[in-house]
Amino acid sequence: MGSRRGQVPATLLLLACLVYFALPLAWLVIASTKSLGDLFSTFGLWFAEFNLLDNVAETFSTDDGVYWLWMRNTLLYALVSAVGAAMLAALGGYGFAKYDFRGKEILFWCVLGSVMVPTTALAIPTYLMFSRLGLTNTPLAVILPSLVSPFGIYLMRLYAEAAVPSELIEAARLDGASEWHIFRKIAFRLLAPAFVTVLLFTFVATWNNYFLPLVMLSEPRWYPLTVGLAHWNALATAGGGATAAFNIVICGALISILPLILAFALLQRHWRTSEPSMPATGR
Repeated sequence: MGSRRGQVPATLLLLACLVYFALPLAWLVIASTKSLGDLFSTFGLWFAEFNLLDNVAETFSTDDGVYWLWMRNTLLYALVSAVGAAMLAALGGYGFAKYDFRGKEILFWCVLGSVMVPTTALAIPTYLMFSRLGLTNTPLAVILPSLVSPFGIYLMRLYAEAAVPSELIEAARLDGASEWHIFRKIAFRLLAPAFVTVLLFTFVATWNNYFLPLVMLSEPRWYPLTVGLAHWNALATAGGGATAAFNIVICGALISILPLILAFALLQRHWRTSEPSMPATGR
């Protein structure tokens, strides 16, 4: 009886957290179905006349279909950054876990220290550096900083130490396999769950990144969805005419989260814990 009573506060706390996180999403879905007039004349968490399809069509046609361009830019930034960051993290984490070299621990502590640095604090110095290189207002200005994932390296090292047996590596070396072959054919397969985790974290972080593109990019043709929707919202707040409508901004925000939901749905199977099969060690 006492243990059940102790579970009640925890259950209530979890329910409160669920409501806290679900309410904004519920409001976003409901508001996306409303026309501009109903958006301000009806209760926020209650449906009005269904206008979702018209809102979607208007979102993709506004400003000569610039939303498509912003979606393409966001996909480019997120995919390239996620794959590149995950690959670099896999190489770095595997190197820290399985190789001994001078200054290894000091270098790893530097990596851990960089995890504590807020990314917003690095935006202005990064902008100044990229400005000298002539890379501002280009896709590289968003992609290159996103390729560095200190937390990904840390996670990969921990996973590599547990999932990649040193005996397997030594056996492959005795068979004459090169270091690159060992990583590509043996270690990388065992690191797949951690690789997918870093890839997804970086994909979500780059997809939702706002401050870095805002600082780096000055032309709307290079905007990601975050900056583009903020631009539309500023026009709506200032009364920018037909271009600026809050129902378009809200509908665009709803559409922008659908790829993230799809990514989680497609990649979640890679997180299931299972006994990894030992790949062949031959060249």
